[in-house]
This record gives sequence, structure tokens and C-alpha cells, in this order.
Amino acid sequence: MFSSHDHTPTGRPDAVRRRPRALAALGVLAALAVTIAGAPAAAATTAAATTAAAATRTAAEQPAPPPPVTAPAGEHTLNKSDVDAWLDGLLPAALDSAGIAGGVVSVVHDGEILTTRGYGHADTGTTGGEAVPVDAEQTLFRPGSVSKLFTATAVMQLVESGDLDLDADIAEYLDFDVPRRFDEPITLRNLLTHTAGFEERVGGLIGFGDETPVLRDALAVDPPEQVYAPGTVPAYSNHGNALAGYIVERVSGVPFEEYVERNIFEPAGMTSSTFVQPLPAALQDRMSRGYVTSADAPGQFEIVGGPPAGALTSSAPDMARFMLAQLGAPGAGTILEPETLDLMHAPALDESTLGGLAAAPRMALGFFDESRNGHTIVGHGGDTQFFHSHLQIYPDEGTGVFISLNSSGTDGYATLPLREAVLQGFTDRYFPADDAAAITPAPGTTVDEATAREHAALAEGSYISSRGVQSNFLAVLDVLSPTQVTAREDSRLLITPGPGSTTPALYEEVEPWVWREVDGQRTLAMRVADDQVQAIVYEGAFTMLPAQPERAPGVVLPVLAVSALILLVAAVAWPVGAIRRRVRKQSLPQGTGRVTRILTKIAAVATVLALVGWAVTVQTVMGLQDVPESSLRQLQAVQAIGVLGIVPAVLQVVGAVRHRHGWRRIAGTVLVVLALAGVAWLAFELRLLAPSVSY
Repeated sequence: MFSSHDHTPTGRPDAVRRRPRALAALGVLAALAVTIAGAPAAAATTAAATTAAAATRTAAEQPAPPPPVTAPAGEHTLNKSDVDAWLDGLLPAALDSAGIAGGVVSVVHDGEILTTRGYGHADTGTTGGEAVPVDAEQTLFRPGSVSKLFTATAVMQLVESGDLDLDADIAEYLDFDVPRRFDEPITLRNLLTHTAGFEERVGGLIGFGDETPVLRDALAVDPPEQVYAPGTVPAYSNHGNALAGYIVERVSGVPFEEYVERNIFEPAGMTSSTFVQPLPAALQDRMSRGYVTSADAPGQFEIVGGPPAGALTSSAPDMARFMLAQLGAPGAGTILEPETLDLMHAPALDESTLGGLAAAPRMALGFFDESRNGHTIVGHGGDTQFFHSHLQIYPDEGTGVFISLNSSGTDGYATLPLREAVLQGFTDRYFPADDAAAITPAPGTTVDEATAREHAALAEGSYISSRGVQSNFLAVLDVLSPTQVTAREDSRLLITPGPGSTTPALYEEVEPWVWREVDGQRTLAMRVADDQVQAIVYEGAFTMLPAQPERAPGVVLPVLAVSALILLVAAVAWPVGAIRRRVRKQSLPQGTGRVTRILTKIAAVATVLALVGWAVTVQTVMGLQDVPESSLRQLQAVQAIGVLGIVPAVLQVVGAVRHRHGWRRIAGTVLVVLALAGVAWLAFELRLLAPSVSY
């Protein structure tokens, strides 16, 4: 599941944090595939140059950051009439302009459900039949990764009962081995704070059909590699949360879906919620359809491969009841004791493992720290392919807000600013900062100019997301979607795209190695060692890591484009030359080995086909469609032919030089060798030939 904290989406977006970059990368890959398949060479060169330039443009050329959501003027009382009027004035027009079919909002306060509001349509009628409006009380939505809060709650129930230990190695509870690169134990605390060290896994994330996922199989078969030491690098992980859900299943002795039903839904009075997939017959008629945009045909009911991480189906009133239970409201149904709720909502990691990263907002046990205006707020976002949601609770004020939308919108990221407008607008309207000092550090606080300039210079560079893939061919996504940090003359940092955003953002240093968005409240922290930035963390579970220079777009894309162009020209030139020689009754120069010539041609064609194949494969995978392992292995075999073809290509050069074939022919054979070598380097560097093809 995507997480709305993951923008790049899901401020968030669940998927919005990482998803936008992935989509942008797919666009580059698609263009490359077309180019390699025969588009004009100029197109390849232009695309590569444009991408490289975008990654290295100066701060002065960057677009200005968008204006932040500001607090509405005047004082407002948090009651049903005011909230309803505010939402009714905001959401209908916003949904319509964004191409979102429908949505729901629920608000709780002072121990009761303040309001539930429904907007737009649960079924637009685009495929025939009458349009069905959203019923705030009855329509069901898919909250996506907000499901993780239920998994975390289940874990904390078993911690509370003494059946689980947050700091014991999870090997004590599992019946299969988890891949490990480091000796440190992996704990439930790591799983709930996204610090177990797992790389991202895309395969099996979301699918369709009537088959119920088997949780153990989803976790034990082809699991992701561990790429970071536990507790040290926040890296959002669906796999980690699903592991926590499986531990609940193992220790409790009942299926995860049944455990949550008995121990969370029933006590909280959530009668319209389930983790069961496909949806039980009794709930099917109430399910909202999911859309890309409101003008499109609806998609199918999504099947989440690791149910604890994102399979929840629920209604706005039920999500309100869960918020009340998490707030410990009297009469709301007890799911955890007050002390356990406090523990669950508090930061769960410290400097002992995070180092300097602990200075930024940290993960609680399942919850993100989303505090604003000096008020403690914890929450979680969630995104599926069609549904986009977010939940926030204010433990000190006894307040909670939930929003869910059933479409992605016209530009793919439309739900991000809309969710932020609701969530941040709610805070600014009803819980404004009492004074400037309520926001820590206070606005206007900075370090001295010389220190800020020095720190900004050290931070400048290209970064990749910790929520990435390192062990297989999807490593290419990091190359195509880096984050650029630029130090400006005023010692501020321009980050493109901004953390939790799809647009550039400007940050200033407010404490040593702690940076806050200018005119905003997003905060990030850096971990530094030996005068080098090791990591930049934001939103608790997302980390930017320094990119390897050899993987910079300005290096990879030109090598790829030029190599592909040379091989494509060579592949076309060989048959054209053969036809010309036949017409003119000419023969090849002496010393042109027939076998090496044929093998070189095969290698060139194989390399071009492999590049096209990888582009199509990555597009398919990022579209959440399965690619058979056999197809990936065949693609690797074709790529390997291109790599091995370097040998006969070099022999071609030797023969051309030895027999003095002329500078044109020698130059041509040298260019083919360089092109094959360039793609071979990329194949190894980007893990296209990695032993693992489990994505």
C-alpha cells in the first residue's frame, strides 16, 4: 500500500510521497522505450539533456514554492454546525474541480461523533444505470494504509497482555526466516516504526480477482532484502507492517482478519468494517466504486496482498468510532488501557539508534507525528490505486478527523492538496497556535549565518529515497527520480521536489542540522558524520540518502541514450551495408571475421531489445501488474547476450586495426564496443542482471 506520507506523494500522500516520482520515472522510461524502438535520435538526446538539466538547474531557475495553507481569519467554535458549514463550503467544489467522484469526512470531539459528511457519488453511473450519491452513514471506502493503525493496535493489545514484547527479536514469533544482512535483532518496535531495514517490494502489493490472499505466503515467499541496520534508517515498509500482522495471527492463534474483528471492531462498535477480501456479500452493495477520475469507468475491488498493511474496508461512522477508541473516550469501547494508548502515541525511537535524525518528528508505534500549531497530532495516510485517505487524532484535545476519497483525480496527485486543505485547514481553524512560541522552534529562529551557510553547502547534492529497491532491476527508479538539494546564497535549502510534496520547497535551518519549511511547519533533520550528510529524515518514516555519483541522471541518461542510439544505428546500418555491397558486388575488407561480425550484430540487436524490454517491464510493474519470473529471466538472458557480445566486438576492432580498414570502419567498430560496454555497465550498476528478480 502506498502511504500518504510518502509523497513524492500518498504530505503527504501514502502513495503520494513515492508514487509521483515513480510515475515521473515511468514517463522517462516510456520515452526511452519509444526512442530505442526507432524514434529520431534527437528525441533521445533531448530527453536525456532535459532530464539531466532538471536535476542540476540552479536555484534561481526553480519555480517558487506554492503558498502554504493559512489559518482562516476569525475565531471558530468546534461544533457540528460550524464544521458542517466549513466542509460544505470547501469540498463539493474542490471534488468537482479535481475530478474526484466522491468522499467522506468524519469528525469526533469531546467523546462523541461530531459529524459525518458525504459528498459526490459512490457510483457515477458512467457504465450505465443511475448515479448513486455517497451516503455518509452507509457508503464504504478503502482507507488503504490507515489499516496499519489497526495492525499496530492489535500488536499493542498483545503487548499489553504480555504475549508480545516490543523489543524481542521477531524470530521468536515467526515460523519462517526473515532475510537479514545485519546482526542486530529485528523487533516489533522496528516493524511499527518502519525501521526494520527492508527495501521496498512492489510485486503482489495490489491486485484484482476473487482469490483471498494467504498472509504467510505473501511474507515468506520472495521477501524483500534487509538493506539497512535495524533502527537506523526510517524506510516506510508495507512488508514490515504485514509481518507485524502475521505475528498477531501466530501468537493469538486465529487469522488476522478474525482477531481484528473480535478485539477491535466489536469492542469499538465498528459493525461495518472488515479486513476480509473479497468483500463479504453482506457489505458489497454498500461499497463505493473506485475511480481514476470521476469521468472514467470504475475500477475493480482491489485485493491487497499483505492484508494487515492496507486491506481495511470501513465507513465514516466506523472510522469515527475507532478514533474515539484511540482517544480513550468514555463509552467508546475499550481497545487499549490509557497507559498503552499514551505509549502508542508517543515517539518510539531515540538518538541511540537514529542519531541526529531524532531531532525531527519521529514515528510513534504505528502513528506518524503530524503535530501542527503547537498541538500534538498523530495520524496516518493511506492510498490504494483508487482510494485516498487520512486519519488524524489530537490526544490532548480529544479530537479526530478522517477523510477518504474514491478517486485519484485529474492530474494523479489531486488528492494531496485536497487532503492537506482539509486536515491543515481544520487545525488552523479550530486549533491555531496560541502564540509564535507554541511552534518549536519558534518561527524566525535560525542558527548563525556562517553556520547555516556551511551546513547548507554540506547538504547540497542529489538524494534518493530509503523507500526504494536495491536488490533488483527496480533500482532504476532511484536513478530516474532523485531529489535535488540546492544551497542558496541566503543559506536556505531549495529541495526539489519538496519532502512530502510534488513541488519544490524552501527550508531554513532553525537548529543545528534541523530545517523547517519557510512559511510552513514541515521539519526535517540531518545525520552528519565526518562532515558528510548521511541521511535526511522527514515525516518520521521517510529518509533521503545521498545518491551515488555514478547513478546520477546526468551520467546514466546520456550514457544510456548515446549507447542506444549507436547500437540502433549500427543495427540498421549492417543490413543496409550488406544490400549496398551486394548491389555493387563488393566484398568485406580482409580480416573481417564472419563469426565475430555475426556475434557482434546479435549482441547489438539483443541489447536494444533488452532496453526496450526493461522499459516495458518497469512500466508494467509500476502499474501494479505482475510480470512472470520466466519473462524476467528471459529478459536477463537477452541482456547477457549483449554483455557477452563485447568480446567479439573487441575482436572486430582488433581485426580492423590490424588490417588497416580505414578510420571510418575502425571508428564504427570502436563506437559499437563503447556502446555495448556502456549498456553493460548500466546493466550491472542498475541490477538488471541481479540474481534476484523478486520485485
